[in-house]
Amino acid sequence: MRQAALFASLLAAGCAMADGSDPEIVDARYETPLDTYPHRIMGGIREQAVLVAVDGSGRDYRVDLRDTGSNVFEDIAPRVVDADGDGQRDVVVVETSMTEGAQLAVYGLRHGRLVKTAATPHIGERFRWLAPVAVADLDGNGITDIAYVDRPHLAKTLLVWSYAPGGLTRIASLGDVTNHRIGDEVIWGGLRDCGAGPEMVLADAAFSRVVLVRLTGDGLERRDTGLPATPQGFDRTLDCQD
Repeated sequence: MRQAALFASLLAAGCAMADGSDPEIVDARYETPLDTYPHRIMGGIREQAVLVAVDGSGRDYRVDLRDTGSNVFEDIAPRVVDADGDGQRDVVVVETSMTEGAQLAVYGLRHGRLVKTAATPHIGERFRWLAPVAVADLDGNGITDIAYVDRPHLAKTLLVWSYAPGGLTRIASLGDVTNHRIGDEVIWGGLRDCGAGPEMVLADAAFSRVVLVRLTGDGLERRDTGLPATPQGFDRTLDCQD
């Protein structure tokens, strides 16, 4: 009975599990649309104030950026994935400073609280955005990598960061690719593995053809699929039909 009461009190307080571990995140969502940062790069999808992570029991854990400063979540949807390789799922988001632009941020549960555990630097200028591509071990070295397109409408540069000890470290970049057009409510492409290892699916800089990018020991290698950068072209490439 005392153990049951202790477990109930821990849940009520929003603390870690009784054995000292945190519960597993199984889902995440954004809440509270805002009008304070009128970028509107994602069409009708507005910036959000609140990130909610949900554990396996259905319990919610919230971060409200209005409590901590002038950032917003400027994103299509949060991604639930093990970003740091510790075996527990995290939430990967696009978080934007109203003065310094976007960054890719990782949130996780720590002692029963949802907190930011790692992030790339902000781009450095207001109304500058990034579009995530993949969170995976892209080169097979056992370390999780995080890839996104920096300013997909301007710089059109793929950046890859490795989640090594000490946090995120930038390891590779490639220009003349993109995965988003102004006003689109979807980030195109993503990640596939057709039997020869992970490949990132993107569009060329003109958004006319689908391209594949692979991370190797020598850096990023690009290959043109010849397929058009249309919904059908992306679907075929992701289904290994190129």
